[in-house]
Amino acid sequence: MMRLKSSLFLGGLAWLLGACLSLPALAASPAPDATLSKLDNATCLSCHDGKKGKLEIAGADGKARELHAVMPDKFGQSVHANMRCVACHTDIRDNAETANAHAKDPALKLAKVDCAGCHQQLWEDAQKAGTAQTKPRLERVVKNIEAYKASFHARPNADDKTKPNASCDNCHDTHSFNVPAKNTPQHDQWRLGIANNCGTCHEDQLDDYSGSIHGKEVLEKKNVKAAVCTDCHSTHAITSSSVDPFKLAVTEQCGTCHEANLKTYMGTYHGQISKLGYTYTAKCYDCHGSHKILKADDPKSMVHINNRLKTCQSCHSGKQELALAPAGFATYQPHGHAGDFDKYPQIWVSWQIMLQLLIGTFAFFWLHTLLWFYREFKERREKAGQPHIKMDNILEKYKGKHVRRFSPIWRLAHVTFALSLMVLTLTGIPLFYPGSPWAVPLMTALGGPHTAGIIHRTSAVFFAGVFFWHLFYIAWRIAKNWSTFKFFGPESLVPNLQDGKDMLAMFKWFFGMGPRPKFERWTYWEKFDYWAPFWGMTIIGVSGLIMWLPNVFGAFLPGWVFNVAAIFHAEEAFLAVVFLFTVHFFNNHFRPDKFPVEVVMFTGTFSLEEFKHEHALEYERLVKSGELEKYLVDAPSPAKLTAAKALAFVLIACGLTLLTLVGIGFFTSL
Repeated sequence: MMRLKSSLFLGGLAWLLGACLSLPALAASPAPDATLSKLDNATCLSCHDGKKGKLEIAGADGKARELHAVMPDKFGQSVHANMRCVACHTDIRDNAETANAHAKDPALKLAKVDCAGCHQQLWEDAQKAGTAQTKPRLERVVKNIEAYKASFHARPNADDKTKPNASCDNCHDTHSFNVPAKNTPQHDQWRLGIANNCGTCHEDQLDDYSGSIHGKEVLEKKNVKAAVCTDCHSTHAITSSSVDPFKLAVTEQCGTCHEANLKTYMGTYHGQISKLGYTYTAKCYDCHGSHKILKADDPKSMVHINNRLKTCQSCHSGKQELALAPAGFATYQPHGHAGDFDKYPQIWVSWQIMLQLLIGTFAFFWLHTLLWFYREFKERREKAGQPHIKMDNILEKYKGKHVRRFSPIWRLAHVTFALSLMVLTLTGIPLFYPGSPWAVPLMTALGGPHTAGIIHRTSAVFFAGVFFWHLFYIAWRIAKNWSTFKFFGPESLVPNLQDGKDMLAMFKWFFGMGPRPKFERWTYWEKFDYWAPFWGMTIIGVSGLIMWLPNVFGAFLPGWVFNVAAIFHAEEAFLAVVFLFTVHFFNNHFRPDKFPVEVVMFTGTFSLEEFKHEHALEYERLVKSGELEKYLVDAPSPAKLTAAKALAFVLIACGLTLLTLVGIGFFTSL
């Protein structure tokens, strides 16, 4: 009988401890009353010390199972070493009547081990006691618990809904858990074991990872700096790899090691869309794989030159609005940059061309603007109270008259050109500066990249339409007046030697070394404004078309053309926007003689006095030839003038707003 009781006592104790000693925690509830529980750790370990061999007991289902083993030495080094077993295993009770430590008292409601609840209760108690600030590690544990509860691991298991996909003890050994301090040999060893730990559940992923460049570094070479599971998937906030937050986060995680590659990736269309928070473009793992990442020169790598086209076609498959990737895609450089001539010569040369163009253009015209402002402002101050436009030698009958400058069709073309350019800027700058604080809200307001792209390309068609209409009109006009047309006449927009002389005279005037020069119908800066769009339209238009139809151009052009097109398109657009909204606005609206606005392009006329002041040589020529009168018209009505000023102010305000956004984007991206 005594042998039977002893057997029952030991069997019951082993069964309940084996069932409960699998979750780590701190005391979530008060330790059992001494009258009910006299068990200490030594008593528990007398059976659960792993030295009893295959000591088996009958479980509640009648089947025998092995006791859970707790190694005393490892438990003594764990974070829970100073705790009593029954502090966590509150369903283990001493029963004096039966002398059975595992006997259940039906009057007591027994609680299972609850790691999360225990730590959260301790944190709440610490907050109430005002000692929370002294327990940073406990706070971190509680934050990890919250992250875990929202994670993929916390969801009910598909095979057993009563259990989560993974609980605390699946990842942490409950009786030896103790994450070593960082930058110690112990922490390095702990980190090197993460992959195998995850692999106890994720066997297929571990197999792939073991053969990858990351896996070989970790498992074979013991390189603690190489990526392990938690670097990409995080530790507690593990989510499904198919959700958008994970797709965006894992790309950033790749960049924590591969900083240069992340930077170059973010400079591509794929990366720009990702930076804005959208996930439909290719991410790192789409090209390189996820767990089985191989070196690029490995014949089995997804990005090996022999496999690259197939990898591109996994997205550019001819379905879902993406045309089938042609052969040119295989030589596209997703990490190409302008800093390495030997590796990316075409990209380097393209960037140097645009860089010199930007520096040269802005250096000259910004200097020109500053000097002009200084000189004109100085003259206005010296002649304070006097009209800056003299009325001398203007016949009385002509006073109050205006000179017709632009026809209605030219004014319509100008407004269309301006509006389409501003819309192009608005829809293009979020991609150019995706990291700017205004980029995401702006892209959201535009309806997302798909909608913004449609608006952008539609505006491009209008922009190009005005440009080609102008070419057609000029060709028609030249053909019509071929016998009398003069390429270098006074009304021609073709630059000539006189423009160079006028520019030198203007600089002399800037420095007080000569009088202000007189101009014919077109000034040298107006001619620059006219001809610049020919260069700009060619560069922006051709490069934009290449990026719009990559499947067409990729069929016969090498992939690096897309890298070059992206550079030309973005930098030429930057040049056009900044030039127009600084230099062009100054020349026509902001210089002292014009401030606050010039409306000649909106009314089509300006006063005879202003005409004489701005284009003295043309005025003198027309007076001498007797042709002036045929260009004279009545001044616009007050209503028309008010409407013209309102339109001008709206366009100027839009332009300056866009310039501000570009400025913020430029300086925040440095």
